[in-house]
Amino acid sequence: MALTDRFSTLFMATIAEQSAIVKIIFFFLTWLIVWLPIAIPLTIVLQWRPPQPLSVGQKLPLVLSLYVLAPLVLWVFSTAEGTTFAAYGFAINPSSLLSLCIGLGIGVLGVGLLFSLERWANWIELKLANQSQFFAALLPTLAIGLVVSVIEELVFRGFLLNQLQQEYALWIAAASSSLIFALLHLVWEGSEIVPQLPGLWLMGIILVIARWADGGSLGLACGLHAGWIWGMASLDAAQLIHYTDRAPEWVTGLKKQPLAGGMGLLLLGVTGCALWGLGR
Repeated sequence: MALTDRFSTLFMATIAEQSAIVKIIFFFLTWLIVWLPIAIPLTIVLQWRPPQPLSVGQKLPLVLSLYVLAPLVLWVFSTAEGTTFAAYGFAINPSSLLSLCIGLGIGVLGVGLLFSLERWANWIELKLANQSQFFAALLPTLAIGLVVSVIEELVFRGFLLNQLQQEYALWIAAASSSLIFALLHLVWEGSEIVPQLPGLWLMGIILVIARWADGGSLGLACGLHAGWIWGMASLDAAQLIHYTDRAPEWVTGLKKQPLAGGMGLLLLGVTGCALWGLGR
């Protein structure tokens, strides 16, 4: 037991002494290593053979199995630094929950406004026959959106941003953490996600602004992120949106992905400006 304690103490001290970049690399490597004993048998069961693209049925179990491990790995790193999740902006209290609900509303409202404008311009049509599938998808997609958003905000706008801010200016930390956030989507999506990378980077910046506007709390960022996922995933699950091709793809989104189009980027820009004004 004493040997284990000494190893644990040495491990913690080693982490705490490293630079921000080394800590970040070490964090992601640790997260991956801890996940592999679960991921390998899961890929066999799901019959996924990398680098084949993942289907939704394959992606969801793999992502969730990875994400449930994040709090444990982050706890190790926060303990090594003598800090808590609260320092990353994560806390469960009435104020954070209120911010989460506000962010959720803003996110859903933004998605609704985006597609309402595109429908008004006759760029999309709604398949009203699929309404039942849309309503059936609302609860599952909300649950998934909340889990994914909380974990990603805790990792990218919490731990990652904090580490980078210790050694770099805020704008460098924001840009760098958002770039890492965008690029890591390549792991799940492969080359299909490339047109969305600028949008994902901008999305990361907006979520950094949301944390700043919320006084350092992740509540607003989590809600905003979850609202976007909830709205888009529900529409996708029901295949409620049909593009009429009356507008160029660069406007509505390359490969029907809003983050890869001018309208989606405009939505992010407007949201970011509103949050910036809120935080001033």
